[in-house]
Amino acid sequence: MTARSRWVMGGCAIVLVIVFVAFLGTTRNRNSVQARGIPSGSAAATVSFASPGRVEGASETTQVGAAADGVLKAVYVNEGQFVKRGDLLGEIGCDDLQASFETAMAEADGARQARIRILRGARDEEKKIAMEKTAAARATFKEAKSRLEMQRALYQKEQVSRASYEQTVRDLGVADANLRAAVRTEELLAAPPLQEDKARADAEVLAAESRARTVQERIEKCSILAPIDGTVLRVYARRGESFSTVTPRPLFSLADTSSRHIKAEIDERDVDKVSIGQKVVIQADALEGKRLNGSVVRISTMMGRKSISTGDPSDKSDRDILEAVIGLEGNPLSLPIGLRVTVQFLTTVSLEK
Repeated sequence: MTARSRWVMGGCAIVLVIVFVAFLGTTRNRNSVQARGIPSGSAAATVSFASPGRVEGASETTQVGAAADGVLKAVYVNEGQFVKRGDLLGEIGCDDLQASFETAMAEADGARQARIRILRGARDEEKKIAMEKTAAARATFKEAKSRLEMQRALYQKEQVSRASYEQTVRDLGVADANLRAAVRTEELLAAPPLQEDKARADAEVLAAESRARTVQERIEKCSILAPIDGTVLRVYARRGESFSTVTPRPLFSLADTSSRHIKAEIDERDVDKVSIGQKVVIQADALEGKRLNGSVVRISTMMGRKSISTGDPSDKSDRDILEAVIGLEGNPLSLPIGLRVTVQFLTTVSLEK
């Protein structure tokens, strides 16, 4: 055997030893995790597979933006502050809309007053004047009628001229026309409003109120309100910054921090290995070697896309994932929301005595 052959055989032997040691280490890391609370003499828990996860609060993190374009007028909350649903987080400057709203309210009030006048009809003073004019016209008519009767008797006795008699007839006709006009005016003032007038007034009121509501809704959109009860995690908004609904961006991040759970992303190759109630072990660099226990409380019914980057170059980003919610033992509130963790899913196996 030549020296070269011996060197080749020695190198091969070293490579085989390195591969064997690496295999043992990998097997130990993946399969030597024993679940807490299970007696070692009867059963043990081995790692079936591992998935990336992220710490979440009692609710998912909610990104809050604005519903109106403009410049941020004020920011009223700070990070870490607890808010209730409907609390004011910030405000977009909408001073120009306030003037429009006041104008719209004035127009709506004018339309309502015009409708009231139409439904009420003429004023009592106008009705009284019409009644007095009718009474005067009736008195004039009676006087003209009486004069005509007297002139007719004198004309038949040829004691007055024909021209005088005809003038008396014309006076009676004028008095009759005036009386009819006065009666008609009085009836019109006492009559109810026409249906078309009432309908037009109703339509004008509705249109004016609708314009006022539209402006008011635009003003309300200038107020940024908390959609949930929770804690303000991040404040991205800065006073004086502009906001556009064409290219929206989050201004605040909120979440219910009353509890913690883990949302794990299970690779499509491991979907059949997870079940409700399955025990898990959570690890993270921030935990300084400490492990947290938990169990699967909910599994999504639909596959989705990855949202957690592990930083591993070999990690395939084009694979679909299935989300699983992990309930933690002891509800550790000290875990920061958004912390990336590794979730090891355990499988319990029986051990022979």
